Amino acid sequence: MPVLDRPSGRISYQVNGDGSPAVLLSHGFAATSAMFAANVPAIAGRHEVITWDLRGHGASDYPADPESYSPAEALDDMAALLANRGRQRAVLGGHSLGGYLSLNFALTFPDRVEGLVLIDTGPGFRNDAARDGWNRRAIGTAERFAERGLGALGSSTELHANEHRDASGLVLAARHTLTQRGSHVLDGLPRITVPTLVIVGSDDEPFLGAADYMTAKIPLARKVVIPGAGHAPNVDKPELVNAALLAFLAEITAAAGQA
Repeated sequence: MPVLDRPSGRISYQVNGDGSPAVLLSHGFAATSAMFAANVPAIAGRHEVITWDLRGHGASDYPADPESYSPAEALDDMAALLANRGRQRAVLGGHSLGGYLSLNFALTFPDRVEGLVLIDTGPGFRNDAARDGWNRRAIGTAERFAERGLGALGSSTELHANEHRDASGLVLAARHTLTQRGSHVLDGLPRITVPTLVIVGSDDEPFLGAADYMTAKIPLARKVVIPGAGHAPNVDKPELVNAALLAFLAEITAAAGQA
């Protein structure tokens, strides 16, 4: 498995397929790139697909420096992965935390994004009390991993203890990547002008409202609800998610050909 050397530690990544637009997929907290195993073959028939393990997850490095886990570092990792593949632009797809980072990337580097796929993602909070509550839960998650190790993993279908070396990186990622600062991502949704596919599992009640909100606020967004799926619909119902992804990517490809 190839690695990309970065100042804050090596990033493990995989590349499959060929063709444009390229697709960069970012997993959620405590998952790994393996959560896209049932999606990559379908996409790679027509597109280059880049998957990667966030720092502190999977086969990437687990540095001890908390600064290595800042959201800014994650965005720079994403930009470096695209540059490493010679890709100026790509479609960014992300699950949960990976979707939040993809939104942040689209606002930070708008010229590098051709489209967005947001899977069971939230855009953050404008209300300080709500954000503080989220951050308290994230810190609580970090404390559980510190106490119980990988035994603290939840039961969502994308989470597997054997995909991580230990829990040390998850402790730091929960404290410094999962926590949020300010409402810049939520406030920036109307400025995202690329086609956006919002996917949500019908049984993932905490994220149904977020999916509706993002669909309303992002000008070119549309929503697909995956019936009978939970927080990771691309794992629970990959055939339905793959069909939505391929149709979305075909539209982006066709629009690029007409430009």
